[in-house]
Amino acid sequence: MTAAPPTISLTIAEAAQASGLSAYTLRYYEQIGLIAPIDRRSGARRYNDADMRWLDFLVRLRATGMSMRDMQRYAQLLRVGNSSAASTAERQALLEAHAERLEAEIRTQRETLAYIRKKIRLYEEMRAEATPAKKRA
Repeated sequence: MTAAPPTISLTIAEAAQASGLSAYTLRYYEQIGLIAPIDRRSGARRYNDADMRWLDFLVRLRATGMSMRDMQRYAQLLRVGNSSAASTAERQALLEAHAERLEAEIRTQRETLAYIRKKIRLYEEMRAEATPAKKRA
């Protein structure tokens, strides 16, 4: 079975707009190996479907706080491919560790939100008590 041909071909400006990253960041990610070398036509980078899916994944990893070092390691392992059990196991371990950190952060955020809501209720009660009785009626 052969891979389906790409259905999109975006310039770096279009890929930047679609991904929310700057063209500079896209070039930088390619330079540090986070993105595999992008196909070029007439010297200009052309981003395909697979490139855009990978960028979407990278954006999500960065947005959730994964380190650049871990992202680079994941990208290196991905290039090794799925035929290497060690590669897939390490990729899974990287994502599991990141998911655990993210879940801990979410728990902390929820606890903080609950505390803030409690404070808001306290201020609402204080303001209600300060309101004259005839205005409350």
